[in-house]
Amino acid sequence: MDRTASPSPAHSDKRRLLVSIHDVSPRSESQVDRLAELIERHTGPARFAMLVIPDHWREAPIAGNAVFATRLRGWADAGIEMFLHGWSHRDETPATEGLAGFKGKHMTAGEGEFLNLPPSEALVRMREGRDLLEDILGRPVTGFIAPAWLYGEGAHAALRALGLPLAEDHMKVWRPTTGEVVARGPVVTWASRSKGRIASSLAFARLARTALPLALPTLRLAVHPGDTTVPALMDSIDRTLARFVRSHAPARYAALGSSG
Repeated sequence: MDRTASPSPAHSDKRRLLVSIHDVSPRSESQVDRLAELIERHTGPARFAMLVIPDHWREAPIAGNAVFATRLRGWADAGIEMFLHGWSHRDETPATEGLAGFKGKHMTAGEGEFLNLPPSEALVRMREGRDLLEDILGRPVTGFIAPAWLYGEGAHAALRALGLPLAEDHMKVWRPTTGEVVARGPVVTWASRSKGRIASSLAFARLARTALPLALPTLRLAVHPGDTTVPALMDSIDRTLARFVRSHAPARYAALGSSG
């Protein structure tokens, strides 16, 4: 089988596959290269998005790192879409009670940065991150995606205030300025931080390969640097991409229409 083949002419214009690499930062550069190589074997070059962290866990700042900034600009020049992905990707205001506390504990490993931020702080981080990336890239970012796909009210308010074009969570892609949902359905992703999460993500991916192409006009697939540490996850990503490109054409987030 030709694993580098472009999508076939049988694809409908509205059957799209959106692929993204999360947690792009100086500390994940080699893993990002591995993931990009795997993705491009199926989608063709530069037909995916990168989610960029300005200062990963406040240990890997992009500001002042001319070498990594050059890589980011090169990826963007090649056609890869660039999203702002938080500021530090670390939850520095964790909730301990209620729904926010449950999400912070069970849906991420201390990385729900924008789940509990007040609007003023969310706006500062979002604005400074956007300005930093756009200065490096020489073009607007495609949008904002919160770490772990977790948003609090402060994050939603900041998104509306800044007028960023697109945002995404586990179940949808939307336009923050209007609230219009432009794609629905679960994102297919993998987790590497425990045996249980590895097993559950492998099981979900198997189910997704069977069910989602038949049910959804827009498929979303997201990978993380940690996936490269588990061969079974890399194999599952490979299989899922191979299945999804048979029915859905790799596309850009910016091309999403109101009927997604």
